[in-house]
Amino acid sequence: MGALRLPQLPHVPHPYLPPLWRESRFGLELAALRGSPVYRGVDVPAGEGRAVMLLPGFLAGDGSLGTMTHWLRAAGYHTRRAGIRANVACSDAACARLEARLEGFAEHTDQKVLIVGQSRGGVFARALAVKRPDLVAGIVTLGSPTVSQLRVHPLVLAQVGLVSALGSARVPGLFSWRCLRGDCCERFREAITGPFPSDIPYVAMYSRSDGIVDWRSCLDPAAELVEVRSTHCGMAVSTEVYEEMALALGAFADPQSRSWARAA
Repeated sequence: MGALRLPQLPHVPHPYLPPLWRESRFGLELAALRGSPVYRGVDVPAGEGRAVMLLPGFLAGDGSLGTMTHWLRAAGYHTRRAGIRANVACSDAACARLEARLEGFAEHTDQKVLIVGQSRGGVFARALAVKRPDLVAGIVTLGSPTVSQLRVHPLVLAQVGLVSALGSARVPGLFSWRCLRGDCCERFREAITGPFPSDIPYVAMYSRSDGIVDWRSCLDPAAELVEVRSTHCGMAVSTEVYEEMALALGAFADPQSRSWARAA
């Protein structure tokens, strides 16, 4: 899949300013996708009812992955949303709810589940795979800063700070500064920094054109790294992402073809 492996995150001087202006190309990316062969199902492996759960990014809800959900269902995949209206909850609490949803989905379909997560949703996908490897068939992350969650554009970091301040002021349903260093999210932090199960396929897509997340923070050493040309928000509707997703789905269905298999 044109993958690239890097052993560690290179040093990046501060501050880092992703090209936020590029995010205005979202509409063009969506239009290009809808006219592409991959969106019409060309070379997309048949889903045959395989289970896929989709997790949205920071401040986003399930609707942000609606186009991808429609595409997967048209190909025969059994999809389930995360049940998130806006991804701003405490990480550990959010993962607990997602774990319950994942367990119910796995029981309902009688199979392990592939998880696709965009941005913060991909960070949650990694945590779920570490915590519940018995339920996860593989994960695909899209522009997810699993290496350093706060390596984002200053304007987005300001939004993180605002949500954290409100959460610290006891506004319900929001993460707080305690989530960063406190006990509440200790298990979550261990799940995203610790070893990743060697028998679970993990594909991390990143883009140097990402206008929100520092692309270097997506280079998880545990993953098969795949570079795509896309904006950050546009990864949900990028033709190149969908082409790589089709390759990953096919490889996940055929474990013998896994190019990302890691030594135990």
